[in-house]
Amino acid sequence: MSDFVQSVGASLSLIGRADPELLGIVALSLRVSLTASILALLIGAPIGAWLAIARFRGRHVVIVLTNALLGLPPVVVGLALYLMLSRSGLFGSAGLLFTPTAMVIAQTLLATPIVVALVHRPSSLLWMEYGDLARTDGLSLPRSILLLFALGRASLLTAFLAAFGRAIAEVGAIIVVGGNISGYTRTMTTAIALETSKGDLPLALGLGLILLALSVAVSTVAFLLVGRVGEK
Repeated sequence: MSDFVQSVGASLSLIGRADPELLGIVALSLRVSLTASILALLIGAPIGAWLAIARFRGRHVVIVLTNALLGLPPVVVGLALYLMLSRSGLFGSAGLLFTPTAMVIAQTLLATPIVVALVHRPSSLLWMEYGDLARTDGLSLPRSILLLFALGRASLLTAFLAAFGRAIAEVGAIIVVGGNISGYTRTMTTAIALETSKGDLPLALGLGLILLALSVAVSTVAFLLVGRVGEK
């Protein structure tokens, strides 16, 4: 018990004195996860709204498959991306393997289905209510999607925050494609895994506390902002 207390004290000391290694890891984690979340929103939100509006053969199959992607094993995604980015892979010449860019791609692939699912359902309900009016006004598909975005701002916010929460907590895929390189591709989750295996609990606990605080902050912001947007 005393060892644990000492480790917690040491981790708080690292946070308190703004340890450069810890700050670098946190900064990279935030940069990668925020970029991936924005990309997931830009890709997934239009797809979710389009699936709510469009009517075509096989639409329900696409919706089912999209929701099935929510359960993608991160390590499998990382492995598939690794094979594509390796020297002998399809995109090997780009030299993206073991870079922050590869980590962004991995997190985007995992977060996009979440955005699609969280945008599609509210958009479907909104389209049932306003679809006839949009068709009467002769709105094109892009303008109809923008209409759903304007009416469903809360769902967009929820989707973004959910994507960020998924991305910031990811470890399996990014450790495969990022390599957990100190000072370059080491994020909070990969560092926690590494430092715990090495027995360096102060740094692992410090990063864990920061990650926990970020997760709580994201959930709190989501709850407050969604409620505020919904009241407008």
